[in-house]
Formats: sequence, C-alpha cells, structure tokens
Amino acid sequence: MRPSQPSSKSTILTRISMRWVPHPPFGTTDTLALAVGEWYVDLRVDRQSGGIDWALAGQCRRAGINPRRVVFTHDIDSHHNFNVSEPCPFLALPNGDDLETGKMRRADKPGAPMTDYEEIWRYIPLRDIPEECGGNTSWVLESVEDPLGEGQHLITKRFLAKVGGFYLVQQQEQTHVKSQSADGGWAVKITGEEVSARWEEWLGDHWEEKYVLGPLGGKLPSMAKDLIGKSQSMCWTPGDNTSIKGSQYVVREVESLVGLRARL
Repeated sequence: MRPSQPSSKSTILTRISMRWVPHPPFGTTDTLALAVGEWYVDLRVDRQSGGIDWALAGQCRRAGINPRRVVFTHDIDSHHNFNVSEPCPFLALPNGDDLETGKMRRADKPGAPMTDYEEIWRYIPLRDIPEECGGNTSWVLESVEDPLGEGQHLITKRFLAKVGGFYLVQQQEQTHVKSQSADGGWAVKITGEEVSARWEEWLGDHWEEKYVLGPLGGKLPSMAKDLIGKSQSMCWTPGDNTSIKGSQYVVREVESLVGLRARL
C-alpha cells in the first residue's frame, strides 16, 4: 500500500489484484486502504464469504527511494503476525497504478511460508462532503493504552481512519507480555483475538455501512452515528487526545483536504 501521493498526505486505495509468484494473479477481495501521512488502516473482505480476509493497521515508513520502499508495522493484524514488514518496493505503472512487490507469510498455506508476492493498487478519487456531515478533513486515530509494566496486559487496540468519503475502524483484543532478557533488554510478545471492523462510505447525502464485521463490529464507532461534526469542532492536530464513545484516542495524523482536489 502506497502511503501518500506527492501533493497530499492522504490516500484512498483499492487492490486490483494479488499474485503469489509464480502463480497467476487473482482478485478475490473487496479492499480499502486509507492512509494519512505515516499511518494506515487496511481492510480486505473476501467477496465469496463476506468475512475478513485480512485486517491490518499501523505505521507505513519510507525506507528508500528509486525504487520507493516502505516498511509497515502491524499494530493490528487478523493474521496475528505482529511485526515490522520487510521493505516493500513500489513501482509506478504506466496507467497510474502502483505495483507492490516483496515477501510475506502466506497465511493460507500450512506453516505460513514466506512467499514472493505482487499486488497492484489503484487510487480512488476523493469525494466532497458537507462540513456538517464529516467535512473535508482526513485523519487517523489510535486507541490510547497505559504504559506497559513487566508481565501480562490485556489491550483493546483500535484504529479509526477517514479519508474523503471513506471511513474504516478496526478493533482487536490483544495480550501483551513484557519481559526482560538476560542482557537487560525488554521485549513484548503480542497475541491477538479475532478482528472486528466497520467500513462506511459517503453516498452523496448520507454515510452508509458497507461492511460490519466480527463479533464487535456493531459496537464500533460509526461515522454516521458517532463522529459527524466531531473532528471539525475539535480542531485536531497530531498528538492531541480525544474521546469517542467513552474511549480515549490519540490523533496520529490529520489533514485538511480543502483546496487539494485540483492537484490530486
């Protein structure tokens, strides 16, 4: 997933195809990836079953240019691979799409072997939204957790993202075990439960649920019910804390899209 276009920190992407090298490409998911700056939320829904194929969220950090390379953290991961990815090269294709290549674990195979892959991503245009219905601001929020002490901790990890007329939220119950090694360093081992998610879209006069997934999907914050007008009235800046439905979040990134459309 490409983290941002040159003229904006905000992107909306869909995946056109996936390929496990050397096999042919396929497109079995309905995929939406939202990114603002170095923060992203990515939801892939299996078209046949209607369930989550892969849900992940975290940071996307530039790791090189020519070709552009990006590493991704998996702070939420429905495949339970809570690590930092290898640098993923991105190549711009003549039609404007991006080709992502690299190696990752193949979750549909026994033992999840590391496998070469290719993904083609396409940009989705931004949509204008009235200010009273969510406005032309993009943002990513992450749930606030207390600092970890040594031992086991139960964490509710949640990410919310809105870019243009698209909104995603993901939640995963996680267990974090912090321990100290013999050399005095600290390590955190993470295990996770099933991911719940919500995907909403602006349809010209209202926000509509497209997917509500997982055991707690129906309880996750909704753009239509819980967030309309809130981001604008709060005048968020990165690093701010805010409360939504009684839960605390840190504003990871925010951008006004007013005036940007002519350049996107």
